[in-house]
Amino acid sequence: MTSSLPRTESARINLRTSPEAKALIERAAALMGATVSSFMLQNAYEAALRLVAQQDVMTLSDRDRDAFLNALENPPEPTQALIDLMRPRA
Repeated sequence: MTSSLPRTESARINLRTSPEAKALIERAAALMGATVSSFMLQNAYEAALRLVAQQDVMTLSDRDRDAFLNALENPPEPTQALIDLMRPRA
């Protein structure tokens, strides 16, 4: 298993499953030389990291990346609407 869990205080997670799923998870844990709890926790943690990373990382095509960098390097002149919006109000 690749990602290691952060060491902190413990919190409990409970779940119910079918006997078939439980047996398969127990077998997989045994193959890894892990307890069922550590196997499930490590795999759930890694899946959660991947899912969160997919939401946190934006991948652009080459064309979109170039357009984004160009907009950063050569920003357009502000419109009157933007100037009005940014004007401090009394």
